[in-house]
Amino acid sequence: MSPARPPEGARSLPEGQGRRPEGVPSNSAAAPLLEVKNLVKHFPIKGGLLSRTVDKVHAVDGVSFSLQEGETLGLVGESGCGKSTTGRCILRLIEPTAGEVTFGGRSVTRASKEELRALARQMQIIFQDPFASLNPRMTVGAIVGEGLVIHGLANSAAEIEARVAKLLETVGLSADQMRRYPHEFSGGQRQRIGIARALAVDPTLVVCDEAVSALDVSIQAQVINLLQDLQQQFGLTYVFIAHDLSVVEHISTRVAVMYLGRIVELASAHDIYANPRHPYTEALLSAVPIPDPTLNRQRIRLQGDVPSPIKPPPGCHFHTRCPIAQKGLCDVQKPELKAISEGHWVSCHLRA
Repeated sequence: MSPARPPEGARSLPEGQGRRPEGVPSNSAAAPLLEVKNLVKHFPIKGGLLSRTVDKVHAVDGVSFSLQEGETLGLVGESGCGKSTTGRCILRLIEPTAGEVTFGGRSVTRASKEELRALARQMQIIFQDPFASLNPRMTVGAIVGEGLVIHGLANSAAEIEARVAKLLETVGLSADQMRRYPHEFSGGQRQRIGIARALAVDPTLVVCDEAVSALDVSIQAQVINLLQDLQQQFGLTYVFIAHDLSVVEHISTRVAVMYLGRIVELASAHDIYANPRHPYTEALLSAVPIPDPTLNRQRIRLQGDVPSPIKPPPGCHFHTRCPIAQKGLCDVQKPELKAISEGHWVSCHLRA
C-alpha cells in the first residue's frame, strides 16, 4: 500500500451492499457507503450511595442519514446538539445505545473487536483539539506511523519512515520535522499532523470533528483547502462536523442540521442555504454575517434557551423556541423527517 493514490483511482463499493433501507435519507439510488439508521445515544446519570442510574442525557435521539462515496456531509448545530457524539458513535469510539450503522455493507454496531479493527483502517477521525489529540511524549514520526505499525502496513522501520515522510509532505509539512514533538508546532501545523495520521492507513471515510474550530480564521481556510485537495487526490468521503455555517457551506456536498439530538433538516448545501425550510435552520442562517453591506437580512431571534437534553421537550424538541409552533400539535406529536422535494428532508409538522 502506498500513502498516495492517483486521483483517478476510484474505489469500487464492497460486494453485498443492499438497497437503501426505508427511512434513511439519501440523495441517490446507488448503494451508499455509510448508512446511519435511528442512532440513539443516552448517557446515564449516576446518583445516590449505590451510584444507581437516576436519569439520562439524550445526546443523540434517533438520527438517520446515508452518505455516498466521495461526498461531504456537513453536520451542523449549536453546541450540545449531539454532532460530535453522532460522529463518535459512527466509529464506535462511543458505544451507541440503539440504532444501526452500516459501512460498505458491513454492520459497524454489531461488529466484533476483530471486525472493528479491520473497519478502523477504512474509518478514521480528525479531532477538534490538535494538541490534546497528539501524544506529547511521541515524536511526529511515531504519531503518524503508529497506524502503520498497528495494522501491519509496513515491513521495516525504513519503510515506515519513508511513508511518514511522504505523508508529512502531502499535508504541507517537511519530512525533516518527523523527529520533533507536538509542542514545537503551531496549532495549524498540529492539525496537519492529525490529518497525516488519519491518512496513514489509507481510509475511505474520515470524520472531521470540529477540525478547524480551534484555529485562526486564516489557518482555517488553509486547512479546509487542504482537506478538499486530499479528498480529490485520495477519493475520501467526509462527515464534517462544525458549528460555523460559512465553513460548512464551503466544503459540504450536503448539510444536516441538528437540534437537541435530532436532525431537523437535510438537503444539498445549495438548497439549505438558498431555501431553508425548517424554522431552526432559518434562524441559524439569519445569524451568518453577510460581507456585502448593501444587503439587509432580517435577523430571526429565537426566544429562550436550548432545553436540557436530560429532559427534552415532548413532541418537537424545537417547539419551545419555534416562532410558528402550534399548540396541541408541535408540543404533542414528534415530527418525522420527511422529503418535501427531491433530496430535501425536513422534520416539521408545518413545513413538510
